[in-house]
Amino acid sequence: MHFLLKLSSLIDRVNERIGRWVAWAVLAAVIVSAGNAIARKFFGSGSNAWLELQWYLFGAIFLLSSGYTLLKNGHVRVDVLSTRLPRRTQVGIDIFGTLFFLLPAAVLIMVLGWPMFWESWSSKEVSSNSGGLIRWPAKLLVPIGFCLLLAAALSHLIKCIAFLRGQGPDPVPGAAAPTEEEQLAAELRARAEAETANVASTPLTDKGERR
Repeated sequence: MHFLLKLSSLIDRVNERIGRWVAWAVLAAVIVSAGNAIARKFFGSGSNAWLELQWYLFGAIFLLSSGYTLLKNGHVRVDVLSTRLPRRTQVGIDIFGTLFFLLPAAVLIMVLGWPMFWESWSSKEVSSNSGGLIRWPAKLLVPIGFCLLLAAALSHLIKCIAFLRGQGPDPVPGAAAPTEEEQLAAELRARAEAETANVASTPLTDKGERR
């Protein structure tokens, strides 16, 4: 188990670093998009290459940060029922979902993505749009992105098993703490209760109105 936890830590460091690098692609996408909009609006010119670069950057952000997002527990969870269960049961559900849904899907898409990339690379595929970019870099993002997601899923699985065996911390960062939505709901509830209490404590006038 010690070796597996070291492997998990290595995978997490790789995904952490890649996620931080890919964050700069968000800034690049914003700059390219703004530049395209300004060029078309004020100068009546544009380029399909720059437009497609926006799509490539969006694909890079979405695919290459998938492992980082899983590491940070940033994917959407529909936990209507499981949040009411004991924490160990929740981790057990995570193990089941990772083994029978996440891992098979990541492996399948990664395997199917490589031939698609190789065909594009071999044929030197270029966009059908005038002045468009070569296509293989965009198609390469698919297998690489799901490879990173697969690695992150294996790391998460190792941490879940270690937690159940009492050999590691909770695999989901901040799982015990309330989410931002829960904190906001609690603040709104407390504010409403305080306002209700203030109204109830305000004395009535002779006409039965609150002062």
